[in-house]
Amino acid sequence: MIPTDGRRSRRRPPWPIALGAGILAVVLVAGIMFYAAGRTRERGAFQGSEPATPVATTPAPALAAPPTLDDWPRWGVTHTQYSADNESYGVVDQAKGILGRVPMLQNQHIMGWGVGNPEPSPGQFNFRDLDRRLTLMASSRAVPVITLCCAPDWMKGGPAGRTDWSKNHTVAPEREHFDDYAKLAARVAKQYPTVKHYMVWNEFKGFWDPTTNRWDAEGYTELYNKVYTALKDVSGDIQVGGPYMPMESSSGGGPSELSGPWGTVDQRALDAVRYWIENKKGADFIVIDGASMTKDKGNVPDDFGALAKFGAVTTWVRQQSGDLPVWWAEWYVEPENSQWSEAQRTAVQAVALMEFAMSGVTTALYWNPQAKDEGECPGCLWAPKAGGEMPMAGLLSGFSRWFPSGARVQAVPSSEPKVRALGQERQIVMVNTSDRDVTATVDGRQVSLRPYEIKWSGRGGA
Repeated sequence: MIPTDGRRSRRRPPWPIALGAGILAVVLVAGIMFYAAGRTRERGAFQGSEPATPVATTPAPALAAPPTLDDWPRWGVTHTQYSADNESYGVVDQAKGILGRVPMLQNQHIMGWGVGNPEPSPGQFNFRDLDRRLTLMASSRAVPVITLCCAPDWMKGGPAGRTDWSKNHTVAPEREHFDDYAKLAARVAKQYPTVKHYMVWNEFKGFWDPTTNRWDAEGYTELYNKVYTALKDVSGDIQVGGPYMPMESSSGGGPSELSGPWGTVDQRALDAVRYWIENKKGADFIVIDGASMTKDKGNVPDDFGALAKFGAVTTWVRQQSGDLPVWWAEWYVEPENSQWSEAQRTAVQAVALMEFAMSGVTTALYWNPQAKDEGECPGCLWAPKAGGEMPMAGLLSGFSRWFPSGARVQAVPSSEPKVRALGQERQIVMVNTSDRDVTATVDGRQVSLRPYEIKWSGRGGA
C-alpha cells in the first residue's frame, strides 16, 4: 500500500557524478503562469482514469542558460504530489525563495508525483504538467533533473488513451514496449534541452520476480540500456544514471556481504546492482536509495547510530562501480508512527547529511513530503497554504551553501560524544543528538546546545 504522507512504507515487500563541471541552471522567461491540477495525497498517485481525449503537445518553456556553477550542488529535492505550483501566489513566492536562495538540484518524475501521463496514446504527447513543474524549477534557480518513471498504460498491457493511476507505481513496461519507452525518454529530452541529468526508472518498480524471489535485474538492465542509448543519441551532453535500487536491510544476520551494527543489506539488492554494473551499456553516475530503518526493527542500534548505513552502502557502491559518482535518489530516517518532534526529525536528518558528505556522495535528493492542506506537515520545507519556512528547508540550504560536492569536509572532534560536527575550511555545523542540554568543546571552542539543536559556526575568519 502506498502511504498517504508522501513517504514509502517499509513494511511492504521490496519494490523493485566526478560529473562534468559547469552544470547549467535554468532561468525562466517571465510570463509563464502556474496552475494546479487535481491530485490525491498519495505518493504521486492520481485517482481514476484520464479520458481518451487527444491533447496537443505544448511547446517547451522558453529558457535561457545562466552562468555556470562552480561546484555541483550535491543537495536537492524531489517534487512530489504537491509542491509550490499548488499554492497561492504569496506562498509560491515564499517557496520559490526557499528553493532558490542557494541553487539546488530539483527533480521531477515524468509521470505521477504531481504530473499526468506524458503519452496517453502512442504518439500523442501531453507535457502540460511537466512543463509546469519545469517552469517552477526554472524560476527557483534549479539545476534540473528528470526521473524517467513511470510508463503509460498502453506500454504496460492497458488500453491506450486512459490511465489507471492505481497501478502507476507497481507495473513496469512490457518488454515489447521497451523501445517505445526509450522513444518517450528521447522525446522528453528534446522537449527540455536544458535538462542534462536523467535517472532511469524508480526503485525497480515492477521488476520483482516472485517466481525466483529476486529482482529481475536482466529485464531492468535491458530497459536501461535502450533508454541510455536513446538519450545519448539526443545529446552526448546528457548524463544518465541507474539502477535506482532500494537498498533495504534487516536486523538479522542473513547471508549478505554488507552488514554492520545498523543491520544487514538484502543480498538480492546487492546482486542486482552488481549485475547492472557489469551489463550496463554505459553510465555517468550510479543511483541508489534506502532507509536507515531495518524492515523488522526500525532504527538499530538507535536513531543516530543507524545512519552509518548510508556511509557503508555508499562505500560499497563506489568500490563495486569503479568509483562512479553516487546519487542517493531518496533516503528516509524516521520509523512509521514515530512521535518525533520537528527538532528531533531535523537533527536526525542533519546527521544523515553528514554521513552522505563524509562518504563522498555526489548527490542526495530529499523526498519533499509537502501536503495539500494547511496543518501539520512533518519534514516539509514550507507550511502548506500558510507559508513560512520550516526547519528542513534551512538545513538543506545550509548544506547546499557550505558542503557542495567539491567541498573538502572533515569530521570535527567534540568533547561530548552526543555532539556530532562536520566542518570545511570556513564553516562548521554541530548537532546535539540528545534530548537534553549539552555543553561541549568543538573545534577548540565551548558551545552550548539545546536538545536536538543544530548550530552553525564560522571558522578561519569566516
